[in-house]
Amino acid sequence: MALLAGARGSLFPWVPVAIGTGVGLWFGLPGEPGIPAYSVAILLVLAAFSLRIAAPEIVHPLAIAVGCLALGFLFAGARAHLQAAPVLEHRYYGPLTGRVIEIDRSASDALRLMLDNVVLDGISPAETPDRVRISLHGDDSYIPDPGDVVMATASLAPPEGPSEPGGYDFARNAFFQRLGAVGYTRAPVVLWQEADGAAQAIGRLRRSLSASIMARVPGDSGAFAAGVMTGDRSGLSLEAVESLRDSSLAHLLAISGMNLAFLIGFVFTLVRYGLALVPPLALRVNTKKLAALISFGVALFYLLLSGSNVATERAFVMITVMLGAVLFDRRALTLRSVALAAVVLLLLQPESLLDPGFQMSFAATTALIAGFGAVESHTLARRLPRLTMPILTLVLSSLIGGIATAPYAAAHFNRFTDYGFVANLLTVPVMGAVVMPAGAMAALLAPFGLSALPLWVMQLGCEWILFVAARVSALEGAVTMIPAPSAFVLPVLTLAGIWQIAVAGRLRWLGLVPALIALGLWVVTPRPVLLVAASGSLAGLAGPEGRALSSGAGDGFTAENWLQNDGDIADQKQAAARAGFSGAKAARDFTLDGMQGRVLSGKTAAEQAVSAGCNGAGLLIVAGWVETKDPACLMLDRRLLARSGAVAFWPEGSGWRLQPARRTGRIWAPGKPLSEAERYLQRPEQRVAATGNAAGPTQ
Repeated sequence: MALLAGARGSLFPWVPVAIGTGVGLWFGLPGEPGIPAYSVAILLVLAAFSLRIAAPEIVHPLAIAVGCLALGFLFAGARAHLQAAPVLEHRYYGPLTGRVIEIDRSASDALRLMLDNVVLDGISPAETPDRVRISLHGDDSYIPDPGDVVMATASLAPPEGPSEPGGYDFARNAFFQRLGAVGYTRAPVVLWQEADGAAQAIGRLRRSLSASIMARVPGDSGAFAAGVMTGDRSGLSLEAVESLRDSSLAHLLAISGMNLAFLIGFVFTLVRYGLALVPPLALRVNTKKLAALISFGVALFYLLLSGSNVATERAFVMITVMLGAVLFDRRALTLRSVALAAVVLLLLQPESLLDPGFQMSFAATTALIAGFGAVESHTLARRLPRLTMPILTLVLSSLIGGIATAPYAAAHFNRFTDYGFVANLLTVPVMGAVVMPAGAMAALLAPFGLSALPLWVMQLGCEWILFVAARVSALEGAVTMIPAPSAFVLPVLTLAGIWQIAVAGRLRWLGLVPALIALGLWVVTPRPVLLVAASGSLAGLAGPEGRALSSGAGDGFTAENWLQNDGDIADQKQAAARAGFSGAKAARDFTLDGMQGRVLSGKTAAEQAVSAGCNGAGLLIVAGWVETKDPACLMLDRRLLARSGAVAFWPEGSGWRLQPARRTGRIWAPGKPLSEAERYLQRPEQRVAATGNAAGPTQ
């Protein structure tokens, strides 16, 4: 209790920590919690509320912490069950009809459509996904408008799980978006019915404004301008996107907290000082509060116009909390306001806790508020000339924000942009002082036909940002690859950082101990000796040169993720050229610590597995469904991999422990988990000695 009492000013900043812990506990469970678990959580909330009222004050912090933890657990479970929607159970190829609700581009630069009101041939409405997303790999000369009902012949599949255990779980993310199938079409998309007058009006306005901006501002500069104004980034080239990413400037394109803060800051200042120029109004109304109300309206319109994506919704909640503080005569930028925004988001969208954007946004905002608070209270800052303060603010904001977000960027994206600090130093002021204000003025003057000048100014700013991104990303060593940490590293670093900020006095330095331990363990985090893709067509074997891959093509996304998580800068073809696999393309042999293994791929993989059997191998990986299995080896075919997802092999005892990537048993991954026998692979000779007949698990 003495430690809690040492918290700076208030314990409220710890409330989202407790709620987030409950949310994290729910997501971390190996299986779906049942009625007893939820009943205990409800009782804990009621007990905490009772203790808060009746118990001595010294008990209140602990009671609130336990109650908030249980509340986070309950809200996570409730949200999951409210978002539950049908997921396609098998692959589908055939007619598809749906209403366009979102248009963007994939990582491969293909145009993508998000559809709702989906109709699939031969699938009942009760089993049809609420939403489907398709990439256009054929003729994309016709781009539908939001609200249009379109038809296509598409190939669909259920959303895939992680590419390896502990990796990014696309299936879980899709579940919370009610996205039940993803796929592609090579045939042209056909308009079935135009949008009616009211449906998706904001979406059509977004497309219209985006097209207007790109018509007046050419090239990637226009696409960048359209992206920051309307959220439509479909016109930006893949080269520009990659240069922004490799220079640590991709956040400028996202409509997140910083961009919304720039816009609302400009609008707030413009309205407040504009009203001050009208004495009758300035004397009769509170210009500060009126500016806050108008700024809220602009923020709401910007949220709707940009497509209401998760990052923008998060930024909107944070801005709303801060504008609310202005209306109630409170300081807008405080740790309490950031904590309140986090509480709102965690209760409304508990799954956002796992989102990299959520983590990086709150890490940066919290660190900036704490950092500038410390600078303002320092005597040296008060002695500096006023003219140096803008420069100091710029340097410190880039430095503090970069340090705060670096662990999250490295953990989630396996990369550290070595020159990101310099790139942000050169571009963030231009974004805040040129691009966003010019965009706001262009929107204000467009109805009068006077948007040409502000759009030209905006173009200059966008060209500068893209120029810096291209030059910085082209520098040698611009990106350093970072291996993936173990699951507990980021939570420990986060708690250590919050402790450093929220606890006063010398006790705050205790936070350095777990932070240093977590960073040390990150460095020595082991990687699996063998990885097997969920398709059964690709395997990756750890070796002295790095991970060797069984194939230089196919399962490209999985291969890229494996190498990135290893901290390896090689591409798939380079990794496939490494020593580790040999033999024909459709039958790749490898050795796992003295045990022979084989990867069978291609259209005849299942037939080869049946006809040849194990053929001396202790492990057989088959890209097909095998009906009759040879018990002399462990056979990973698509039947088993459909339950397990990708598989990682770890040395354990006299064999290997198999770790499945698919967390079967959770609401977003129903099915039967692997048995204990299927999770362990003994060496063939030990299996023979143990059973006397070489019998192993038959799946």
